Amino acid sequence: MPKQNMSKTDNLTFGEYIRTLRENANLPLRKVAAELDIDTSTLSKIEKNERNANEQIIEGISRIFHIAKSELKVRYMSDKITYQLLEEENGLEILKIAEARIKYQKRVNSK
Repeated sequence: MPKQNMSKTDNLTFGEYIRTLRENANLPLRKVAAELDIDTSTLSKIEKNERNANEQIIEGISRIFHIAKSELKVRYMSDKITYQLLEEENGLEILKIAEARIKYQKRVNSK
C-alpha cells in the first residue's frame, strides 16, 4: 500500500488546527469566541490545548469554518486518544488491539 502524503495540518493538534483555521480566515480570537458564545480565554485555552472542546464548540467551529463536523471530531478524538496512550508503555499495542475490537464490534452489530 503506498504511503499517503500528509498535509501540513495533519500533525497539528486539535487546538493548533483551530488556531490555524482562525488565523487563515483573518478572524480575531474575540470574534470567533463570540460566534461560539464562549469567553475569549476559553477559546484561547482550547487553541493552546489547555482545555477540551465540547460537542457544541466542535459544531460551532464546523459551522464557522465550513468544515465537516466529522473531520473535526476525528481530529479531536485522535488527540484525546494520543495523549491518553502516549505515556503508556504499550500504547501502540493497545491501539492496535482496540482497532481490531472496534472492527469486530462493527461487524457483530451490523448483523
